[in-house]
Amino acid sequence: MAKMNREFYLQDDVVAVAKALLGKMLVTEIGGVRTAGRIVETEAYAGVTDRASHAWNNRRTNRTEVMFGEGGVAYVYLCYGIHHLFNVVTHGKDTPHAVLVRGLEPVEGIDIMLARTGKTKVDYTLTAGPGSLSKAMGITTSLTGQDLLGNVVWIEDAPSLRPAEIVAGTRVGVAYAKEDAYRPYRFSVKGSPWVSRGKGLAPPEPVKKQKGRP
Repeated sequence: MAKMNREFYLQDDVVAVAKALLGKMLVTEIGGVRTAGRIVETEAYAGVTDRASHAWNNRRTNRTEVMFGEGGVAYVYLCYGIHHLFNVVTHGKDTPHAVLVRGLEPVEGIDIMLARTGKTKVDYTLTAGPGSLSKAMGITTSLTGQDLLGNVVWIEDAPSLRPAEIVAGTRVGVAYAKEDAYRPYRFSVKGSPWVSRGKGLAPPEPVKKQKGRP
């Protein structure tokens, strides 16, 4: 399959990109070894206006600066000092949108994935969850800034999913983001066993009006 082109990553709607990535193939070639998995879960982060984003309120640091570049590069950061999380930078320069890849269905190099993770058998824990999939694919923070049109980490095209095949929900682990935590920006392939078990926040119930009050 052909690699996704630059125009795909430069789209200005990060939610649309998060949905469009479902079903595509994430590929790494590290040390001459190719591994690949079908993307089954993503989360969108809308930059400076999104409290859940590392770039909220135009926050520019050594870590987040890559998000402010042109779309089509990898943003990999360390979570809790343990997990390497792989994100796709989208939109144009100075608009730090990104999509976190949360789940993969393993397709190629499964024996390598097992060796990298120390597992002896294939089950959903191999690549369900952003930390697990990065470990299986050999993705670390050393790959942050890598061009996704290059030959180390990239995304290959595949047929788009129908809307009925996509499930939307709230993001995971962003309760600190106040009302932005309830944005329905997490997307997954309906019925896939490779979707992570993380549960998003339930949207708050609307406040009921009391009788006699406007």
